[in-house]
Amino acid sequence: MNNNQKTLVIFDIDGTLLYSNSIDSKAFAETYTKFYDRPPPSIDWKLYPHVTDTSIFDTMIQNEFGRKPDEQEVDAFRSQFVDLLRTKRLSNPEFFMEVDGAKAIIDKLHSLDEFELGIGTGGWKAPATLKLNHVNINTNNMFMSFADGHVTREQILQYSIDQAVAKNGQFKKIVYFGDAKWDVETTRNMELPFIGVRLKGDNEKLESLGAQHVMENYLNQNEVMEFIEESKPPISIV
Repeated sequence: MNNNQKTLVIFDIDGTLLYSNSIDSKAFAETYTKFYDRPPPSIDWKLYPHVTDTSIFDTMIQNEFGRKPDEQEVDAFRSQFVDLLRTKRLSNPEFFMEVDGAKAIIDKLHSLDEFELGIGTGGWKAPATLKLNHVNINTNNMFMSFADGHVTREQILQYSIDQAVAKNGQFKKIVYFGDAKWDVETTRNMELPFIGVRLKGDNEKLESLGAQHVMENYLNQNEVMEFIEESKPPISIV
């Protein structure tokens, strides 16, 4: 197939492919409290300049200690965070569940020549990989990008896209699946077609922000395929 006839589909992870947002936030706060002997200033991610692990951690350290974290500090914190997530995953597996139909739709897209797949998440690579492996998401040959070395979500998505384009050339279409306000804002900024995922069915949360296609899960594969074909960038809300 001519590569410029292909579609690149990129997925967020938390809230999009699997359930884990609440336990992640608590584990991050617990790790911070143990690491610095004080609670984090806030785990309301909307309060930070960018909703990525790099931006959140850098901002916390800058605001709390008046400095930037060094690389060894980040590595040590991230290692403790991953260890805690691994422990919680084993003791409370119900908090790390696949969004219904996520694995099957990714397997389907993998099987079709007209699609290339990617991951673009605001999380660090180590915890993200732990969670993807836990729910057996097939990441083979996916163009993956994480918060490591990236501050903004735009940078993260662009890195996934750049990898894919370097291997395949230009795409007919690039689509992003996400679940949150910042995913809508990022794709609007980048003028990328967006498909929202709202696990509780509260689709209006993203529709009110300009998302034009929102679904609860991936069980209706025909609907997912139609959304990919029809998807457009979020509209501007005045």
